[in-house]
Amino acid sequence: MKGSHTPPRVSPRILVFDSGIGGMGAVQALRHLAPILRIDYLADTALFPYGEQEDEFLTKRIVSLLSSAEKELKPDLLIVACNTASTLALTPLRQTLNLPIVGCVPPIRWAGRVSVSRTIGLLATSATIRRPYISQLWHDYADDCQLLVHGARNLADLAEQAFRGETPDSALVKHELDQLFNQKGGEKIDTIGLGCTHYSFLLPSFQRVAPAHIAWLDPAPAVAQQALRRLKENWSFPLYANKEATAPRFFMTSLPADKDRLTEQVRWLGYNSCELFPTP
Repeated sequence: MKGSHTPPRVSPRILVFDSGIGGMGAVQALRHLAPILRIDYLADTALFPYGEQEDEFLTKRIVSLLSSAEKELKPDLLIVACNTASTLALTPLRQTLNLPIVGCVPPIRWAGRVSVSRTIGLLATSATIRRPYISQLWHDYADDCQLLVHGARNLADLAEQAFRGETPDSALVKHELDQLFNQKGGEKIDTIGLGCTHYSFLLPSFQRVAPAHIAWLDPAPAVAQQALRRLKENWSFPLYANKEATAPRFFMTSLPADKDRLTEQVRWLGYNSCELFPTP
């Protein structure tokens, strides 16, 4: 049966997937909740950002790439820590792969629960906001709210800079946020959901340039908690350490020029090197 595993007496292996470093927010949250977990990471940097790709091509690419990763890395659970990939490919992935899968979707339902003004904002990639999935989430869970969205092309790049320890240009960040606040009714926004996992690393920048009353909703901790719930369906907690297990591995489909610097920046999460993952 798909998603069925025989529980071992060691820590399960998780694979976190994203187009870039956005999924590191989920890794960080998992490390906090369950430090013993073995978490491999795969970034499809050869096609970053996903928002610039055609849907049909991207869906086939994601399924093919993660099918190869399942065979090569043998994860026990997959986290698709990418809103674009989740909205496009979760269904074909679940039909193809033989393991539990946790996706990441824009936190519109969450925003509808917490907004007082009943006007909510969503920052996402252009690829995410143009899909019917967003309208369906709004219709199902927050149709009593006004939903304002902005497909921000530049924020993913700025988030990658922030992750690498660089300071994003505040003017560029403010310009993107203004695309929400300057829409009709934008002055009523009191809650903004992050519809791209990369944006987690821009939260300090958002909070510096946005009105102080805005509630920012980062889905990374919720994704980590859902992953642990799925693990508990197959493993007994507390998890057991496996002294013979290899260290977690960090893969990219295209290595950056500053690979050594990036390796230093992910070392604190347990990764000792950046490796090239061959594309199918």
